[in-house]
Amino acid sequence: MKIELLGGYTKEELESRVRRIASAGKLSRFPGNVFEVVQSCNDTEKNIKLIKRIIGMGHKSIIEHDYLVFALCDVTPIVEQTIIGYRLTSFTIKSRREVDFRNVGFYIPEFRDKNGNVHKNNDILKEKYSKHMKYLFNTYGDIVDHGINVEDARFVLPYSFYGNIIMGLDVRELEKLTVSLLAGTLSKIAELKELGNAFYHIIKEYVPYLVDSLEKELERTSSETPFTSLEKVYPRPNISIIDKPTLISHTPIPDEVILESSIMYHYQCTNKMAKNILAEIEKTEPKFRENLMDTILHKEERRELEQVQFTFQIPISLSILTHLTRHRMHSLLIPEFLPMWDLHNFITPATISANEFCIKLYHEAIEKNIKVLEEFKKLEIMEEDLIYFYLGCQMLNVMTTINGRTAQWICRLRCCNKAQWQIRNIAKEMAKQIKEVSPLFGKGLGATCVTDFICNEGKESCGLIQSLLNQNNGK
Repeated sequence: MKIELLGGYTKEELESRVRRIASAGKLSRFPGNVFEVVQSCNDTEKNIKLIKRIIGMGHKSIIEHDYLVFALCDVTPIVEQTIIGYRLTSFTIKSRREVDFRNVGFYIPEFRDKNGNVHKNNDILKEKYSKHMKYLFNTYGDIVDHGINVEDARFVLPYSFYGNIIMGLDVRELEKLTVSLLAGTLSKIAELKELGNAFYHIIKEYVPYLVDSLEKELERTSSETPFTSLEKVYPRPNISIIDKPTLISHTPIPDEVILESSIMYHYQCTNKMAKNILAEIEKTEPKFRENLMDTILHKEERRELEQVQFTFQIPISLSILTHLTRHRMHSLLIPEFLPMWDLHNFITPATISANEFCIKLYHEAIEKNIKVLEEFKKLEIMEEDLIYFYLGCQMLNVMTTINGRTAQWICRLRCCNKAQWQIRNIAKEMAKQIKEVSPLFGKGLGATCVTDFICNEGKESCGLIQSLLNQNNGK
């Protein structure tokens, strides 16, 4: 693992960053205008003292004005999924749909016993683990060489493979992430703690005003999980993966809530009056509700859509999980990596199922992976060191609550024929179930070619847009 701060670390850059934050901290009580405040913050040492005092009082919003960008080299999907879970981060990640990953390398943990000490057979275990990982990567390569695209072959890749990320975040979010990696439940995973230590050293050198606050947060953060006491009361049952996305709950009569909210905010009237206005207009304009919804669906600000919510449970694979996680504006609940999930719950891409040679390789790899994992478990190795046995095909149930605007955005991107097939199927099923309870709003859910007769794929378009345009012009 190699972590570097991209810019912002020279003396001049550091002083400029500190001045910006100090100005934000001083602005609320300084008698002058904003430019006079900035001009007055010309002493770096005084600025750092001021920032420390303000954030020491709990007013940490000012450090959101300090934004840092990092390069992360040779980190696993464990790191990737963790940082994407922090929704205020920005990230760019090498595509596994387009790039052959057979030679990217993989992470080798120091295997620890149940007490957290280096296992007495660590060297032997590392050798066996490395041999097994090479076998999985070779299987991936063989599947690709036999005509399966890398997009589907990646389902057999272990979660140990190395990736590269450019990540940006403000310092307030950096503090939260670093504390979680160093002192929270994530700190028990050695790779994540290594990442936390890297951030900690960068903070000490290039974010001097944050060190005291960070130390205090580390002292009061616990690595204990709340699920320990829960499982004493009710032991963990066998995991059952659901067949398809399931709408668990939703705002009652979503269409009416969206339409009424539009009337309420425009006329500044009560909900009761909004209902009456809609009823009165509909007497002379029977399609008014449909037309108003269409206007809301296509306006620049679609706040009315945010007034309704839909809660889903969704079956998804590890390979595709980030496709859902990276949509920041929803409340996503993902099972923690530990305790280890049932590796018998996996998905097989249709392209692999249809290839006699590849399906044999694929199932053999999954079976062997489970066998090796069980051998490691019998040696009482810490589960935190075994999470790299997860394969991309591993299925899990996640839960999320999304508002209407986020549902529309997800469907615009993920219902597209260019989207990865599993996330596309998920999005289409979610759209279908929302339409059943919210038919007017549901008309706006789908790929942009279907809902707006627009395709943004350019030369990479699947061609459906032209067919739809021809049909629409023929009406």
